[in-house]
Amino acid sequence: MATSRLLRTSAAALAATALLISGCSSGSSSPRAEASSGRTTEAGAQRPAADATLEPLPAAVPAALRPYYDQKLSWHPCGVAGFECATMKAPLDYAHPSAATDLKLAVARKKAAGPGSRLGSLLLNPGGPGGSAIEYLQQYAPQGAAVRARYDLVAMDPRGVGRSAPVECLSNKQMDRYTQTDQTPDDQAEVNKLITAYRDFAKGCEARSGKVLPHVSTIEAARDMDVLRAVLGDKKLTYMGASYGTFLGATYAGLFPTRTGRLVLDGAMNPDLDSRTVNLDQTVGFNTAFTAFAADCVKQKDCPLGHKNAADAGRRLSALFKKLDAHPVETGEPRKLTESLATTGVIAAMYDQRAWPMLREYLAQAEAGNGRGLLTFSDSYYERDPNGSYANQMYANPAVNCLDLAPAFTGPEQVRAALPSFRKASPVFGENFAWAALNCAYWPVKPTGTPHRIPAKGAAPIVVVGTTRDPATPYTWAKALSAQLANATLLTYEGDGHTAYGRGSDCIDTAVNTYLLDGTTPPKNKHCK
Repeated sequence: MATSRLLRTSAAALAATALLISGCSSGSSSPRAEASSGRTTEAGAQRPAADATLEPLPAAVPAALRPYYDQKLSWHPCGVAGFECATMKAPLDYAHPSAATDLKLAVARKKAAGPGSRLGSLLLNPGGPGGSAIEYLQQYAPQGAAVRARYDLVAMDPRGVGRSAPVECLSNKQMDRYTQTDQTPDDQAEVNKLITAYRDFAKGCEARSGKVLPHVSTIEAARDMDVLRAVLGDKKLTYMGASYGTFLGATYAGLFPTRTGRLVLDGAMNPDLDSRTVNLDQTVGFNTAFTAFAADCVKQKDCPLGHKNAADAGRRLSALFKKLDAHPVETGEPRKLTESLATTGVIAAMYDQRAWPMLREYLAQAEAGNGRGLLTFSDSYYERDPNGSYANQMYANPAVNCLDLAPAFTGPEQVRAALPSFRKASPVFGENFAWAALNCAYWPVKPTGTPHRIPAKGAAPIVVVGTTRDPATPYTWAKALSAQLANATLLTYEGDGHTAYGRGSDCIDTAVNTYLLDGTTPPKNKHCK
């Protein structure tokens, strides 16, 4: 599999990753105890679970929204053989629907191929937030033949994403400079430069997308999904969401439990966490993933991080980052490989263990003064094309995250105070992740969301899938979400990488496909390897 496709397939299911772009993130297999009465963090401090609970919306569709639920889609071929596309209207503001401010949301589908009776529509979302569901459906969707035979596979780019009123923030050249910003500041001058980068990014989003920025929350996107369900003619929503897509799917179930059908939530997020905890968890998660990579690397003859142990490999990688901080290396193009781009490249490879051999090769190249390989990984993560154009994901990502939760930190002094806990969580990535979590502090729109539980009482059985060494969405989160939901079954994959379905485990794929096809949930405590 080509480098770009390998990482973009994995990064399509990004979970608000705490790099320079995101600020509100996800991830890790941290040693935290989840309980209904409270949580234990790595520091051992107890804090209560969120008091808020997502309550269902009234079952009856409000009269003001009836025109949206009653609309008819006009389907047409859309460039990829076997697929057809349409545009669905949704209110910009559900509290004040008006045709003058409607959003046009892009939808695509591939009709059930048969044999067998059609089961309805299966809506897909790859996560992000900011991943294009349409691109995912047309290029990467891994659903097996039996599922494709019985379901119309459907994708809708959420509001602010892809082809649906996309959030825009910077020019391509500005984005190049932004991704190279030093995210491990060594002095106050570098802290000031980082803050300026965050402020300029936020100002660019406000200038280019100010109308839509206040209305790209997960709750609004979930409400759009219910409109789509009705327009497609389905009495209940059947849905498969990965990574952030699990938060979107769980939110739908919380708002519309009686209209919730078969839901698969793979690489689950936990809505019960504040932004700082989310970021710290993800720091641990990527450390867990790196430790697995490093333990494998030191056994390989071509490992550029030595052959002692994972801890020593981590120290060697940190030394490489420091060297790049002082002296970026050539890449064969005007951009050099900086510490920030190299860190992004390494983190991108943590999403899929199939990238580990290439990562070993590219780290060796970087040590020798050639940064092209790690730059390729970084560009794949940021969805930067060879011509220098960026996709919308890295603009939509903070737009959703900074609206869904209050910022992890409100200023650099709070980051400095938190650095010890982040460094403890990950000696290699902790400092990066801590400073990355500052960007929502400068967002131009105040957050509308808060941490909350989602019981979704009255919903049909839901399947939650968790991977034990997932770098971006921790296994503890899958356990927490499955415990919150009133009618959920946890399916566990004991392995590496982000999400589990369609990644080579026949055990996982069979369990999920069986549930989608006949509604049979996996046995309790089912584990796959």
